[in-house]
Amino acid sequence: MGESILNDKRILAVDDEPDILDTLEDLLEDYSGLVLDKAQDYETGYHLIRSWTYDAVILDIMGVRGFDLLNAAVHLGFPTVMLTAHALSSESLKKSIEMGARAYIPKEKMMDIAEFLEDVLTLEHSSNLRRMFQRLGGFFSEKFGPQWQKGEKEFWEQVETGNYEPEPVILRK
Repeated sequence: MGESILNDKRILAVDDEPDILDTLEDLLEDYSGLVLDKAQDYETGYHLIRSWTYDAVILDIMGVRGFDLLNAAVHLGFPTVMLTAHALSSESLKKSIEMGARAYIPKEKMMDIAEFLEDVLTLEHSSNLRRMFQRLGGFFSEKFGPQWQKGEKEFWEQVETGNYEPEPVILRK
């Protein structure tokens, strides 16, 4: 790859599925100097989050206690992306955003991970969420149903327009 914000970055990916970690490695291997640390369980992921400084963190939700890892990563100031298949729901999406995730990506959209990571590294938090919704809003409506935002209309409006600011995160054990 030529010049990219992903060049020379250190990224952590935590997922209990080895093939997902291998796919992420394949998708990011052409970026010059990019280091991808991988973990398949909560304990290893937590240890790495606490041991290194990361430019971005990619977390699965199920199987690795992704929300607990999200809490730790955000507390340490690491821009974090949730990548999920089994926890693909409007509730998990909202919880991820409220806890400070910069993006929530369905695994079936994983082929675009580099674009999402570039956004995470270059855009302000609220602008990044707006961009994510520009890319995935139709996908979310298709998966969650046309009325999925109805009960939380004000929250989703803030997120989609780039006016949402998450509350400060307090590290929980």
